[in-house]
Amino acid sequence: MLVIAKEPIPGRVKTRLAPPYTFAEAASLAEAALTDTLHAALTMPAHRRVLVLDGHPGPWLPPGFEVVRQCDGGLDERLAAAFAACQGPTLLIGMDTPQVTPALLAPALGTDGWQDRDAWFGPAADGGFWALGLAEPDPGLLRGVPMSTAATGAAQRRRLTDAGLRVGDLPVLRDVDTAEDAERVAADAPGGRFARTLARLSRASAR
Repeated sequence: MLVIAKEPIPGRVKTRLAPPYTFAEAASLAEAALTDTLHAALTMPAHRRVLVLDGHPGPWLPPGFEVVRQCDGGLDERLAAAFAACQGPTLLIGMDTPQVTPALLAPALGTDGWQDRDAWFGPAADGGFWALGLAEPDPGLLRGVPMSTAATGAAQRRRLTDAGLRVGDLPVLRDVDTAEDAERVAADAPGGRFARTLARLSRASAR
């Protein structure tokens, strides 16, 4: 299980949330999203859990994760390097979907999920992707895929099918990029730290 993330530092994460939120508030939301994601990953069956991090770990990191620093280069290169360091079925998720649960990932988590699938793909509502699983990690399947565009998900999935892989699809989830995204994601996971943090910030701004 890989979780790719950026250290929640004001001005470096979730800058599209500002405005209406300040950079510090956006970083608080990013930390909450990351915390929810990491704790969800801890409940998922995996013999190795790796946080692929841009930055440094903080008090938000729970025990149970190996921390690996992201390499230099574009996102495609950083994702490729993360997979290159793994052997056997590997599932990667990002920090932008704090509503993720083991139930959403259930098709790809068990050994049965890989019997008739070579890859798992979780599309994002903005056209990207929030999850990618490979039975045999191959960095070449990610290098050169244009990232952070409305066509990224389609391009990545096509890369998998063009390689002859049998691809299983996971549910579409919404990334947290804008204030509207934040509200929708919090509504999908009202019991999480992300939802509580958003509610606290909303109450503060209403005063």
